[in-house]
Amino acid sequence: MAKSRADARREERKKRKADRKQTKGAADKSSAAAPQKGKFREWLDAMVFAVVVMVILRTLFFDLFRIPSPSMEKNLLVGDYLFVSKLHYGTRTPMTLGVPFTQIYLPGLTFPSTRFPGFSEVKRGDAVVFNWPDDNVDVIERRMHYIKRVVGLPGETVSIDDKQVLVDGTVIPLQEGMQQYWDVTKTDPRVQLPRTALEELGISQVSQTANPAIVRLIATEESADIIANWPWVSAVSPAVATANSVYDAAMYPPGRNWTPDNYGPVTVPGEGMTVTLTEENWPVYERVISRFEGHDTGRSADGRFIIDGQPTTEFTFAQDYYFAMGDNRDNSEDSRFWGFVPMDHIVGKALLVYFSWDKDAMLPRFGRLFSVID
Repeated sequence: MAKSRADARREERKKRKADRKQTKGAADKSSAAAPQKGKFREWLDAMVFAVVVMVILRTLFFDLFRIPSPSMEKNLLVGDYLFVSKLHYGTRTPMTLGVPFTQIYLPGLTFPSTRFPGFSEVKRGDAVVFNWPDDNVDVIERRMHYIKRVVGLPGETVSIDDKQVLVDGTVIPLQEGMQQYWDVTKTDPRVQLPRTALEELGISQVSQTANPAIVRLIATEESADIIANWPWVSAVSPAVATANSVYDAAMYPPGRNWTPDNYGPVTVPGEGMTVTLTEENWPVYERVISRFEGHDTGRSADGRFIIDGQPTTEFTFAQDYYFAMGDNRDNSEDSRFWGFVPMDHIVGKALLVYFSWDKDAMLPRFGRLFSVID
């Protein structure tokens, strides 16, 4: 007897139900057979993910830098940890392949580097982190990191006259927190400057000069003005270094009888800038042309300038350069000693101090945490 339609539908529902049970049972068996992740594996996966994210962030967006020396005091102190933005001047693509957060990398393997557009140009007064141009490491991004303040921009002429910095003839005064050596002339050689008052001004370095009435100290201009008004002080003036053979050999370029306090003038190279090569400027630009612009340089037997094997009287620069100095002017190895900072060496702009450690007190400097860098 033929089945009714109702019976057929009931049998079809039973069949589908049985199929679902069979499928669910197979899935349960498969799930039971699959190994479960242990706690260690979960922790390891989380760590790997965190490292990958951090590598991407530090490669493309920001870097972290620790102040190793007093060259930027008092604005930036030894033990300050800085947040450095790579986005301001544009992120520089990696040049090597290495172990993240270390200086370990594969030698001989390098990549062509470029810089993405940034949302800000390098400005005078910026605190800039860069790879030290004078480092003898071949790959730029593996050279030592420095931080200095930009003083001279591309195309500008920088000079120093008795410690006073001039750019294109305009005086650039010391800004707040910048310090240098000052000679303090006392009204009586027997007078001792009060240590407590000096410490309140943040002055710890005081030395006697050959003149018993004059002591030398390192201080900001604001502190020097305060000391000048003390009743037992007759004068406070910048301590200007005297030219000698040691300075002559240490300055950039050597052989000019320059000192850190009387320097230049030098014109900072810029992208697209063409200079006429002369006996006067060849020592300033020859190293730039060979080391940073990538050309072979030399002189012919008759004294002509040679670039890439050809005699020439001029050169056009392919990138921008900057003249940089430390805020602690008399305790800073900067452009006065090793020359210009090429744009392809710049890592980024220092924005804030996210942590600071006082190694003498063995305590954090809580007042400096998350302070903005002017």
